[in-house]
Amino acid sequence: VAKAMQNVVEIAPGEVKTVGNVKMAAYPAYNINKYRDPARGVVFHPKQDGRVAYLVELGGVRIFHAGDSDFVPEFRDVKADIVLVPVSGVYVMTPSEAAEFVNTVEPKVAIPMHYGSIVASEKEAQEFKKLVKPGIEVVVLQREI
Repeated sequence: VAKAMQNVVEIAPGEVKTVGNVKMAAYPAYNINKYRDPARGVVFHPKQDGRVAYLVELGGVRIFHAGDSDFVPEFRDVKADIVLVPVSGVYVMTPSEAAEFVNTVEPKVAIPMHYGSIVASEKEAQEFKKLVKPGIEVVVLQREI
C-alpha cells in the first residue's frame, strides 16, 4: 500500500493538475437544496467540506463526474464529452435538476448514476433520460449482480 501511495496526487476544488498524460480539474461539489436538517438549513454536503467533482481529460476525451452534488453554479461552464450525473434526488440532483445540468453543458453522452442501490431506482434514471434534449445520448447502465 505504501508504495502505491507514493503516486497519489491531491487535488482541491479549483485546482487543475496533470499527471503523465492525464489532466484533472476539481470542481466544488456540494448541496444547495438537499437538507440533512431543513429546520436549521443544514445540507447533506456543505461547500465548506471541500468535496469535489472531477473533470478528467485523457486522449482528447473529457469526462466529468459530478460526485455527490446539486447543479451548482461552478458546473455551468463544464466542457465535457461524457458526463456522469447523480439523479436520485435524495442527497444529490433530482432527475429534472440533472437534466437541466446536462442540457446546459451539452455533452455528447450523459450517464445517470447514484440510483438503485442505496436510494432511488431505475425510474429516476429513465425520468432523467426523458428530460434530456435530443442530440445528447443518455446511457442508462444496467446493474449486474
